[in-house]
Amino acid sequence: MLSLSSLHHHCSPPQLNNPSLSSSLSLSSSPSLKPTTTTTTATTPKTLNLRRKTLRIRALDAAQPYDYETKLAITHFHTTHHLKIGIIGFGNYGQFLAKTLVSQGHTVLAHSRSDHSHAAKSLGVSFFSDPNDLCEEHPEVILLCTSIISTERVLASLPLQRLKRNTLFVDVLSVKEFPKNLLLDLLPPYFDVICCHPMFGPQSAKQTWDGLFFVYEKARFTNEDSRIARCDKFLNVFAREGCEMVEMSCAEHDKYAAGSQFITHTVGRVLEMLNLESTPINTKGYETLLNLVEITAEDSFDLYYGLFMYNKSAMEMLERLDLAFEALRNELFGRLHGVVRNQLFDKVQKAKNSLFNGNGAGHNWTQNGAALQSTSLATRSQDVTQPYEYKGQISQPIDDSSKLKVAIVGFGNFGQFLAKTIVRQGHTVLAYSRSNYSDVAQELGVSYFSDADDLCEEHPEVILLCTSILSTEQVLKSLPLQRLRRSTLFVDVLSVKEFPRSLFLQYLPPYFDVLCTHPMFGPESGKNGWNGLPFVYDKVRVGSDESRVSRCDRFLDIFAREGCRMVEMSCAEHDWHAAGSQFITHTMGRVLEKLGLESTPINTRGYETLLNLVENTAGDSFDLYYGLFMYNANAMEQLERLDHSFESLKKQLFGRLHGVLRKQLFGTAEKFQVSREKPMLPKLSQSSAALPSSSDTLHVQNN
Repeated sequence: MLSLSSLHHHCSPPQLNNPSLSSSLSLSSSPSLKPTTTTTTATTPKTLNLRRKTLRIRALDAAQPYDYETKLAITHFHTTHHLKIGIIGFGNYGQFLAKTLVSQGHTVLAHSRSDHSHAAKSLGVSFFSDPNDLCEEHPEVILLCTSIISTERVLASLPLQRLKRNTLFVDVLSVKEFPKNLLLDLLPPYFDVICCHPMFGPQSAKQTWDGLFFVYEKARFTNEDSRIARCDKFLNVFAREGCEMVEMSCAEHDKYAAGSQFITHTVGRVLEMLNLESTPINTKGYETLLNLVEITAEDSFDLYYGLFMYNKSAMEMLERLDLAFEALRNELFGRLHGVVRNQLFDKVQKAKNSLFNGNGAGHNWTQNGAALQSTSLATRSQDVTQPYEYKGQISQPIDDSSKLKVAIVGFGNFGQFLAKTIVRQGHTVLAYSRSNYSDVAQELGVSYFSDADDLCEEHPEVILLCTSILSTEQVLKSLPLQRLRRSTLFVDVLSVKEFPRSLFLQYLPPYFDVLCTHPMFGPESGKNGWNGLPFVYDKVRVGSDESRVSRCDRFLDIFAREGCRMVEMSCAEHDWHAAGSQFITHTMGRVLEKLGLESTPINTRGYETLLNLVENTAGDSFDLYYGLFMYNANAMEQLERLDHSFESLKKQLFGRLHGVLRKQLFGTAEKFQVSREKPMLPKLSQSSAALPSSSDTLHVQNN
């Protein structure tokens, strides 16, 4: 590009009076002039100044696109100006960052107390066992990837005098105020300082860094172009990978992130001690717990202990978590105590009544509609006393393409959730519930009945029980079964399966069909669709008649058409795989709900899993959770194991803290050592599960 001064210096009046040059200049300054136009007017000072001004503002490459030079500069920046970065602490996290730094073309040096020379060589990193050798290479950036508790010692041991005085120091610790104060105190003022936190790790970002938060504060900076450019180049390492770049003070970071991280790692470590395993029918909530364990499992105990030591509110949060768990246990045991007490007093009252009134069991049995076939047939209406095979003569035959008439008994949150899809598929839906949901039913296109007799007289083909676990027996016994056709299909959707199966077989006459199912999702986990979500079913008792088989298949097709993963499994197998995992999932969700967790502007993936867990479980009633506790054979053992794992983790934390204080008091008189081994609880014993026999247990394991 020509400068204004050079053009002004070299352009003299005689040259400008040259006709050909004058013509050329006129063309460039006035596009409307024709090429054949010549200038005959005498040159005046005013004209000369105008031409000089016109000439001075021209550039040789002015015809190039406006952003050409910008693009060229960016390309040059990315391809030629790489950094020389020295990583101090080349463990798991240091190697994780080094992979990306090397892939972007930066020169990476590394130093660590442990010998990681082989790992460094495989990554294309130069490893130095002596920090003096590394510092004499004059890296532009020193990247501290040490643990929180060793940062001060490592920083104090570095031979700073061997570095250039303009070196940039960067830390990547999970807390920020502590390293900021440390770096500003221990480093001479001629070193630049950036405090940053990539809010991800080898597990949470093993696929990509895209969209993940990178928080940073330019804690101390010299306002020189070269230093500013170097800082931008370092931050660009993460921006190029798609990170969400967030400039935030260290104090703000710790307010938002340190607390949430401590809760995340605490829950992850507690669950890790339970030895949770994947099942063939994982719910979204249980998948959340497994993902959380995976995200936190690879992090060292030093990292977790650092979050505890250098987070001002960690002790308070640990106490709140303990209180929340204790409050939930009290709720469970309080409800359990109430049930046992009621049963005891009911038995006494029934015994008294039997002395005065005699045994009226036969009468009650008939009223409840659960009599034996010989008793109940006497009270049945005329149409249902006709043989089942006769139904084809008095109603339209059922074929595979016809729609079902489904009666939902229990039209609460889950009943309405299922009704939306069933109606949308074109089936006729009736509903009955103790509470009045007539307005909601009308909005959904459902016929609502406040009287169970009226609903049963409509002769639905399917009775879909959407009651709570606790009320299922009471509701089933109260239904006027004599008003239904004897071929009716009964279906439940409870979260445990052996319990409703036993109820159906106990209270329903043998001419009713029974299908036990569990849609392993709910209004929250299934709000964006059911595709890929597991639907478990067991055809407990389905008549061999073709129309009955077809009706059962058409009901199951409601869920298959929505993309559910259809899993045929016995009720015993289901309870072994699902009930235990569900109880743990709901327990953790309810404990976290009591903490009142809130989203932050810089959520980690681990913390997002906790928020999702609370969201997935918060909409479920306490009756559902209590039912999982009451009707899950191993729930009490799991509750005790969860309590034990939390207590073990607290002992680890307080044991390490006690050791630090003891070392401060006695100095080097005794060397403090904490076991790095992770305490694990034994796996849940199969003897406490509801499996029918050893052969069934073997079948589950083999699958």
